[in-house]
Amino acid sequence: MISNLDTPDSSRGDRLPGRLVLGALLVSIAALVGCNPKQEDATASQPAAKVNKEEITVAQINFVLQQQRGLKPEQTEAASRQILQRLIDQELAFQKAQEIGLDRDPRVLQLLEAARREIVARAYVEKAGQAAAKPSADEVKKYYDEHPALFSARRIYTLQEVVIETKPEQLPALREQLGAAQTISEFIEYLKANSFRFAGNQAVRTAEQLPLNMLDAIAKMNDGQAMLLQTAVGAQVIVLAGSRSEPVDQARATPVIEQFLLNDAKRKAAEADIKSLRAAAQIEYVGTFASPAASAPVTGEPLPSLTAPASAAQDGTSLPLEAESIGKGMGLK
Repeated sequence: MISNLDTPDSSRGDRLPGRLVLGALLVSIAALVGCNPKQEDATASQPAAKVNKEEITVAQINFVLQQQRGLKPEQTEAASRQILQRLIDQELAFQKAQEIGLDRDPRVLQLLEAARREIVARAYVEKAGQAAAKPSADEVKKYYDEHPALFSARRIYTLQEVVIETKPEQLPALREQLGAAQTISEFIEYLKANSFRFAGNQAVRTAEQLPLNMLDAIAKMNDGQAMLLQTAVGAQVIVLAGSRSEPVDQARATPVIEQFLLNDAKRKAAEADIKSLRAAAQIEYVGTFASPAASAPVTGEPLPSLTAPASAAQDGTSLPLEAESIGKGMGLK
């Protein structure tokens, strides 16, 4: 029998959510703020290729290289050559776009202006966050002690996920069938026999690759247990098919926690700064926006906050912990 672990309902959608990936330019804001051009390597301005008399420089290649997470030193040369080929293709497309006037297209100009405003605004937010102080040793220890599932009791989980399209009134019957099933295969057969639409997959995830709001519940599960969650389209079943212990001691976790707490402090400092700017500004809503907001829920992915970190999503393969992964896991793929 699959042991059914009762958990609160969730409205997070039909799958444990990933994190939004922003563009490479936004990823680079932290590197751009405070960068001193005079400190650049003299070779950075040297051309790497010429495309119809237009140069592609080493600096352009290095800029893209900075966005490549987990790149090993021995991979740099090969990656640089691949990046150069992409930049050549980009330059060719850019030149052709200019030739046919796309750079003057109203929609393109609108996109360029939106990107410019976003980049400049994020640069200010990054600067505002620099006021944050480095966390103390006591704060690091407190975080370590309060999150055993991430550190001292960390496990590697083999998870099976089944996303089911169903009506709310069918959830009690599904929960009952899940508890009565001897295996997940038996539960799947029940879904097929009753014409439920569903999709399933299996993945191996480390503790830090799971959403923090789900980790504690999964960490309390024993191998073979399952949980059923209500979602926007029906239900989601998560089965802990297996797990193995792989703890992280405090010494190893300290630099990761320090970076995570510092990033969080920067975010809070930036949010406080934006809040003060709002308080000091004269903001007037006009037209249809002057009326109260509609009560209908917004569907789809929410827009990222200006103070949200502009970092790429974790690929799910890196070990050990990374600062960005704490509290930000990918969920199941």
